[in-house]
Amino acid sequence: MTDIAVRAEDVRAAIAAARGLNVMLDSDLARLCEVQTRALVRAMKRNQERFPDDFAFQLTRAEWDDLMCQIGTSSSHGGRRKLPYVFTEQGVAMLSGVLRSARAVAVNVAIMRAFVAMRHELAATEELARKLDALEQALGTLERSSEEKFTAVFKALRALLTQPEPRRRTIGFAAEIEPNADSRA
Repeated sequence: MTDIAVRAEDVRAAIAAARGLNVMLDSDLARLCEVQTRALVRAMKRNQERFPDDFAFQLTRAEWDDLMCQIGTSSSHGGRRKLPYVFTEQGVAMLSGVLRSARAVAVNVAIMRAFVAMRHELAATEELARKLDALEQALGTLERSSEEKFTAVFKALRALLTQPEPRRRTIGFAAEIEPNADSRA
């Protein structure tokens, strides 16, 4: 397989939200896969059974207007005659089976990695929120002055934000050697 570079920033920038899902526009996917948008949509429609509504769907006018607010200016997506289709993570994975090019496969791998990274970031954010809630409850029960509480909060936040060093296992074994009485000179 040829090594085709797909920039992670390009993929991350193309992910938006619609109907509470992370999605990618048909035009952005086509640009990344280096095919025309109409060819991508045509391939999807020819294989409709592979793309149920939770994999790909066409936006309504209101959803399209909302999405345009999310992604900013319409200059890169302007001039459309029809409302765009969007693809969820599963739809993107299915698309790689429909578009059979080395570029489509490389793009699919990069997109899957971006979606996984986003899920990890969300999980880390949720974990931090849980820890902050627990900290807030613990500090609320203490009888301290406001200054002491703020000091404790900042100290706890610094502890949460510093990642602990991963423990490294040593390979092999360590034996303690007791000094031999004969070897003392």
